[in-house]
Amino acid sequence: MKHKIMMAGALAALSYSQTSVAETGDASYVSDWWHQSVNVVGSYHTRFGPKLNNDVYLEYEAFAHKDWFDFYGYVDVPKFFGVGNGNDKGAWDNGSPFFMEIEPRFSIDKLTGTSLGFGPFKEWYFANNYVYDMGDSKASRQNTWYMGLGTDIDTHSDIGLSLNVYAKYQWENYDAANENSWDGYRFKVKYFVPLTTLWGGNLSYIGFTNFDWGSDLGDKSSPARTSNSIASSHILTLGYDHWHYSFVARYFHNGGQWNDGVVQNFGGGDFSLKSSGFGYYLVAGYNF
Repeated sequence: MKHKIMMAGALAALSYSQTSVAETGDASYVSDWWHQSVNVVGSYHTRFGPKLNNDVYLEYEAFAHKDWFDFYGYVDVPKFFGVGNGNDKGAWDNGSPFFMEIEPRFSIDKLTGTSLGFGPFKEWYFANNYVYDMGDSKASRQNTWYMGLGTDIDTHSDIGLSLNVYAKYQWENYDAANENSWDGYRFKVKYFVPLTTLWGGNLSYIGFTNFDWGSDLGDKSSPARTSNSIASSHILTLGYDHWHYSFVARYFHNGGQWNDGVVQNFGGGDFSLKSSGFGYYLVAGYNF
């Protein structure tokens, strides 16, 4: 039986199962619709916090598109292999046992039995983006739910494109001032571009960008925090039936809503926030 597989790699946050997904050969998998992989991820200079972070970790990743249900998600075990820089804490050294992000979308068209598409908008979804960092205490925990409206765009090509806009409810947020409140909005654009066959696999370019704005955090916590941020990921991925390899360049602007360049002191001396700039990932994974 032939399966449709898209290799997004770690943190791709993208799931297409129509014309944008490359079709592979006759490999067998646990499920013909719940596509999953286990990945080893190396990250360098990620900028979600006030300091640059490096890590090597284990990840479970899954995506699906079946009837009215569209899903992408992953679970990370930070510093699983004991490798990271001095700012990095993980599962074995009083850091976070796991970090999770899921993006379930539910088709309004299919659930209501109506066709709501018009112009380039093919289908509409109740869209969600939920983020949970377990942490080892309340001060190191995040619990965030984005909810809103999503759609797929007809590009009249093999390029897949989807848009989502959300309102955000913030529970825990590492003891930040915006906890337990409605706090801002997110616009997410995701796209998938099949490029060519290479070395017997399928080479693709995948991108997604989160635009966050309208938060009260900058007003409540100035000058170290901001009310907006951008994270834009650009991924080259080479996919085979069971193996995939990815290189990711992610641009951060005020990553994690930290105000780039502001000088802070958390008790270990002054340092300048480095929340804007590029971070990088290398991924190797097995699909099953």
